[in-house]
Order: sequence, then C-alpha cells, then structure tokens
Amino acid sequence: MKPGNRTFDVSEFLLLGLSEQQGQQPLLFGIFLGMYLVTVVGNVVIILAIGADPHLHTPMYFFLATFSLTDLCLSSTTVPRMLVNIQAHRRTITYTGCLSQIYFFLWFIGLDVFLLAVMAYDRLLAICYPLHYTLVMNPKCCILLVVMSLILAHSYSLTHTLLLAQLSFCTDNIIPHFFCELLSLLKLSCSNTYANQCVLIYWGGALTILIPLLIIISYVRIVAAIVNVPSATGKWKAFSTCGCHLSAVCLFYVSAIGVYFIPSTADSTSKDRIAAVMYAVVTPMLNPFIYSLRNKDMKNALGRLLSRRAMISP
Repeated sequence: MKPGNRTFDVSEFLLLGLSEQQGQQPLLFGIFLGMYLVTVVGNVVIILAIGADPHLHTPMYFFLATFSLTDLCLSSTTVPRMLVNIQAHRRTITYTGCLSQIYFFLWFIGLDVFLLAVMAYDRLLAICYPLHYTLVMNPKCCILLVVMSLILAHSYSLTHTLLLAQLSFCTDNIIPHFFCELLSLLKLSCSNTYANQCVLIYWGGALTILIPLLIIISYVRIVAAIVNVPSATGKWKAFSTCGCHLSAVCLFYVSAIGVYFIPSTADSTSKDRIAAVMYAVVTPMLNPFIYSLRNKDMKNALGRLLSRRAMISP
C-alpha cells in the first residue's frame, strides 16, 4: 500500500464491552446507568451551586465549574453509547462514529489534565502570593487559561484523530473495550503506525509526566508556604482547599497509570478495561463528591441551593 492512501475494508467495529456473557448484560446496564445518572446529577448540581452563589464567583470555583462540565462531557462520550448497545443487543459502531468518539474522548481527557494543572497554579498563587492573587488571577486571565486549555486539548485530540484517519483497517475489527480506545485501534491497524506511536509518546509524556511534575512542584511550594503559616486555623483552611484538588489529581492519574505504564500480562485486556472504567466513568462520578463533601464553602452553597429549590417547589 502506498503511503498517504487511506483505505479500509471494514466499515464498522465490534465493541466487546465489559463482558461477553449475555446473562451479565442487564446487571452491567443497571450499574452503569446508575453511575451515569449520579455523574450527571452530581456535576450539574456543582455547576448550578457555583453559578447561583455569589460567594463562589471566584477563580477557584470558576475552574471547578469548568472541570465539572468537562467531566460530564467526558462520561457522556462513552457511557450512553454503551448503554444503548446493551439495550439494543448491538455491539457495532461505524468507522466514522468510532473516530468521532475518539476525538471527543481525547479532547475531554486532555482538557481534564490541563484544567488540573490550571487549578494547581491557581492554588499556588492564592497561597504563596496572596497579595498579588486578585491582580494576577483576574477574570480575563481565568478565561484565557481555560481557552488555552481548550486549544491544547483540541490539538492533542485532533492530532491523534487525523493520524488515525490515515490508517488502514483490513479484516480484524474487534475492539476489546466498551468504547473506541486509541491503543486498541492502533493494534488493529494493518498500516505502519510509527507516526501514531511517536505522537502518542510525546503527547503522552506531556500529559502523564510533565503536567503531573508541574503539579507536584506547585504542591511542594504550597506545602512549604502552609508550614510557615502561624495560625492552625489558617493551615487547616489552606490544606482543605488543596486536599480536594490533590485527591482528584491522584484519582485521575492512578487510573491512567494503570493503562499506560503497568506492563502487559496475559490478562492485560481485563486490566485495561478496568482501568478505562476508572478514568472514564468512576473518576467523573466521584469528583463532585470529592469537592462537595470535603469543602465547607461548597457544602454551604449546596445547602443554600437545595433550600431555594425546596421553597420554589410546591
């Protein structure tokens, strides 16, 4: 085959899902429908609480609302399709649909990563440079940081999708996942995937090594600044605002490491599926609880929001 040609003999892919046993499909449908509903309700409530409470109209909560919206979109790129496939007893996805799913999935994954870095930078400025915080982290800067994150995430997603569109898929069309996963598609291709692997290494290194390293450096400086705070109350408040973000970072990266850094074994397919469920489904579901249950301001805002809803409802 000549380089640059994109030809393929398959018009659709077969998604094996989380289990090939037909008897387990109703149980999986119920579990993932419940998880998706919790994800939607939890993230929407976080966004509404932040938008409705003037006390939370700060950079920290602006980034949190954006992060919740991203988590909601991330979960929506994979779970609804899986639920439809289980209910309709259909496991196929078209070639175009598969590329579209990969594009949006990688976009929201990348946006999650960049927003976690932005939130760490926000906490660094707030704790280490409190006198300059309001001047530096103004509304224009906040919007600019989000827009830059969107552009970088879009570049990450678009690069992978365009390179995938150049590959050929001959006869094997079985994807051992519940969604179109990038590594699985590369393994199925009968073309030379050297360019894809290079981009995967460089972008993967940036998102899974460079960004976490920047976050760690930020928190080293944050902890050093908190230790010097004379007030025990001030220390606790600083730790509580950072603890939620740090928990979200650990949850996201521990599951990502499970996919890309743990060596493959004989049961690597099952391991990959479980790890994918963690970062694509479980993490977006747990993040609202991490930020609401461990954050006093968020708990107060949620209480006020629910009180207003109760007064409005007959």
